[in-house]
Amino acid sequence: VEDTAKASVYWKDRSIGFWYASPIEHQSMMLQLLEEVAKQENFANLSTTIQGAKNWLLLNKQTNHWQTTVATADACFALINNNSALVNNQQVRIQLGNIPVKISASQAGTGYLKSTFEGSKVTPQMGNVTITTSSSNLPPSVVQKGAISYGSLYWQYFEDFDKITASASPLSITKKLFVEKNSAAGKILTPINDNDELKVGDKVVVQLVLKTDRDMDYVHLKDTRAATMEPVNVLSAYKYQDGLGYYEATKDASTNFFFSHVRKGTYVFNYPVFITHAGKFSIGIASLQCMYAPEFMSHSNGGIVNVKKDDE
Repeated sequence: VEDTAKASVYWKDRSIGFWYASPIEHQSMMLQLLEEVAKQENFANLSTTIQGAKNWLLLNKQTNHWQTTVATADACFALINNNSALVNNQQVRIQLGNIPVKISASQAGTGYLKSTFEGSKVTPQMGNVTITTSSSNLPPSVVQKGAISYGSLYWQYFEDFDKITASASPLSITKKLFVEKNSAAGKILTPINDNDELKVGDKVVVQLVLKTDRDMDYVHLKDTRAATMEPVNVLSAYKYQDGLGYYEATKDASTNFFFSHVRKGTYVFNYPVFITHAGKFSIGIASLQCMYAPEFMSHSNGGIVNVKKDDE
């Protein structure tokens, strides 16, 4: 299967629990087979497929923990075999608006570098970041067509909870609130809009929708609650739904979900709360982050909930 968005090649339906049939070992074996066929039969048209298979291994390692030493050893051998996968002398150019970032020596092995700007020199135009790579200084024999490179950019600032807008990445999280009411037809969930008013005693269902476009290990979802919301589920426990196991932990101001492994897809989580106080409250945000690869993170937008007094 070819994933054109990521220029990677992989084999489907191989997520088996046995150690000897792990996806990493299978991918490594198939990669070595492709390289052997290309070398023996002189199939030049396999070069794109081979590079795509290597890309899949590298992207998988970016967000996943390889479970066994056997799988890790096989993957490392497949990547460095033929002395081609880890050649990476690409020149990186970073520009903040019209200001180029001076790139000096980076940290060995990780490529990490840091550049600091004084606050008085920061302008809004610097929010337009352009990153380009070039391999023009490399000989054609080592330039990898279709090879991947990845990095991350962090933008930090202070803002009121209710004014925060949603962010998106390969991970995304959305948060919605519903009022639960009983009717002759059963329980009804009514969405809470911006100008709607609640009252003390209302039962509200918080809905969190998690989406990811790839498998990820060690993911943390934290949902901060409004001060007027008292959770119904006060005991922390391990739960399982829709093929996904997770540990749900309730805190004073937030509800946390811990996932050992999240497969590609969309997942919906609901938990109920009761409205306990009148007033105007910030509902908080839901934040989602892959702890194995912290550059993959997202958060929902903020908002306000209005609760009227009983005599109003």
